[in-house]
Amino acid sequence: MYFTELFIIIIFIVFIYLYRNYKGDNVGKYIVTQVQNAYDKFSPYSFKVVREKTKQLGQEYTIRQYTIQITIFAGFASVVTYLYFYNLIISLIYALIAVAFVPYLTYLRCKKTYSEFLFEQIQVYTSNTIMEFATTQSFVKSLEGVANSGILEDPVLSDVRQMISMSYDNGTIDEALDYMSKLYPYYIVKNMHQLFLQITKEGAQNSADSLENMQMDIDMLVESVYRDRIERATFHKSFLQFGIMLYLLVMLVQYLVGRETYLNLLDKWFVQVLLHGVLIVNTYFLLKGEKYYYENVGAE
Repeated sequence: MYFTELFIIIIFIVFIYLYRNYKGDNVGKYIVTQVQNAYDKFSPYSFKVVREKTKQLGQEYTIRQYTIQITIFAGFASVVTYLYFYNLIISLIYALIAVAFVPYLTYLRCKKTYSEFLFEQIQVYTSNTIMEFATTQSFVKSLEGVANSGILEDPVLSDVRQMISMSYDNGTIDEALDYMSKLYPYYIVKNMHQLFLQITKEGAQNSADSLENMQMDIDMLVESVYRDRIERATFHKSFLQFGIMLYLLVMLVQYLVGRETYLNLLDKWFVQVLLHGVLIVNTYFLLKGEKYYYENVGAE
């Protein structure tokens, strides 16, 4: 009991200190900023690149949005776990654990944004290269036209320019095609490159139909990907609702057995272990679902 009171006093002291030094609304901003700075310092380079692109696209969370997310996570975790254990210390520990997942979810969200951005760029690259080729009948000239059109962005733009440089240096397009296909392993990229390689080797006669079919394949893929995004978003909403309801099943248990009986059960160690297990399994279930939702977006 004394430990609980001491812990609460420490929390209040920390809050008062932050409030006095970072008054008013700046308290939440200061905490979020410090967490972001610490995470940026130790986060992998690949994630820093992805997050920077997310910021450029205007889809990165603001300080206010992060503060709201942290508050919701901490509040939900503390309320739910208090209903499980009726113990403030355990509730506060779970609240801190819930907040610790925010950087991981940020990582998944930024990867999703970057994946969608890359797919859109690849769509632009393939579609416009085919259209340019219909006019120039030269793959390298098509790449130059796409690169100079201003419709591509880095990193795809830099890679297209690298392809152009490799083509001129080697006198063939083989190595450039292989370079791009390995860098962006979308089947529309590989198929288009294979088509251009075939046209280059065998000549450009009667290539119009093949190019038109290739363009139709790209359009069909784009349509299916965007349809998948809509369906995935709908499923994600239902999934979260179901996951949250699993946490709240403890209220049904208390209603069925009675609150007094439930409190007596909490004195047994194996009941405590079981409840912790339920929370861990539910959380793992939700995280796996979130990972599935954010991954493989924009791919075939």
